[in-house]
Amino acid sequence: MTTPLPLAGIRIFDLSRILAGPTCTQLLGDLGADVIKVERPGQGDDTRKWGPPYVKGKDGEDTTESAYYLCANRNKRSIAIDLANPEGIALAKRLIATCDILVENFKVGSLAKLGLGYEQLKEEFPGLVYCSVTGFGQTGPYAERAGYDFLAQGQGGIMSITGDPKGQPMKVGVGIADVMTGMYASTSILAALRHRDNTGEGQHVDVCLLDCQVAWLVNEGTNYLVSGKVPKPLGNEHPNIVPYAVFETGDGHVILAIGNDAQFERWCDHAGAADLKADARFKTNTLRLENRQALYDAMPNYTRKKTTAEWIAGLSKIAVPCGPVNTIDQVFEDPQVQARGMRIEMDHPVAADGVVPLIANPIKFSRTPPQYRHAPPTMGQHTDEVLAELLEADAAEIAGLRDKGAI
Repeated sequence: MTTPLPLAGIRIFDLSRILAGPTCTQLLGDLGADVIKVERPGQGDDTRKWGPPYVKGKDGEDTTESAYYLCANRNKRSIAIDLANPEGIALAKRLIATCDILVENFKVGSLAKLGLGYEQLKEEFPGLVYCSVTGFGQTGPYAERAGYDFLAQGQGGIMSITGDPKGQPMKVGVGIADVMTGMYASTSILAALRHRDNTGEGQHVDVCLLDCQVAWLVNEGTNYLVSGKVPKPLGNEHPNIVPYAVFETGDGHVILAIGNDAQFERWCDHAGAADLKADARFKTNTLRLENRQALYDAMPNYTRKKTTAEWIAGLSKIAVPCGPVNTIDQVFEDPQVQARGMRIEMDHPVAADGVVPLIANPIKFSRTPPQYRHAPPTMGQHTDEVLAELLEADAAEIAGLRDKGAI
């Protein structure tokens, strides 16, 4: 007998788009929630147009399904509803009545103008967990501003400590503020569901990009709070550990992440760097921090003597943390990544070969692993199906909603 997924029976009315909200709802969908993705007729999620690349269709031409959209929208069913139409709003409320969770990332106050704000819905749906994902939160002087990942990375400090110390401030290479906000939102929703199940009481969850970006300053943020010293960018180096950096090898680069004195001594022995092992300036991590540049100037004389593969093979045997700097193609060719099943394929109705490649959910459960039930949907793909299933709407009613412009 198949064990039900952890969130089987939970339904989400998903009014989010772009990346933060969709990351949250995709994760919950992977864990079994029924995610009803609401899109504007004829427009859809903004990221559908964020290409190329696009999925190639059966005619060899680009479809309207961008790779960006695919990354955060599997395990959802798409329904097209016009929330600018009173009939569409009425339909939305009927569907919300069948849901446990509402996730939205509209500007503060926008849904309230449509009668779909938390304060307007909580009396009618007291058990509803209503999660708002915004740039700056529901309160404070910036609450009404639009928020984007890039802005959050800049304002939240991560760009000031990322990249070449001699270069301009640098963002992370993916929309990490959006992704982490989606992670915080999903955790918050699960906690709110636990409370709802215990008390019957829903609540408003307020999660924003700036708060989450500040939260994941983690050690560097706390370094500042404790010391009063403003952290600076260190490139690939670590503020508290030396040596912890990328080094040139005989044929490329290797990462060394040497976290304690014993590991450093083993590296010196393996490298034949007796002089560095004996040097009083490098005996402890505290001393190595004080003499960071001197050590980093000396180490390449040794790291260039072996290839990247030789370093990884040799150091792995003596428990000195090391690794390659993979390009994205090398990531998906890595035997460990392949063994962990991090690349999947899902059937897709418009793709040329009938499938689309996706990145797997990284969570591994012993009893209830994530399941990939729905490929990222085409816009409005499930409108009729959802209305018939959730509202028992027949063909005539659905046709009437179309005639009224609600769907």
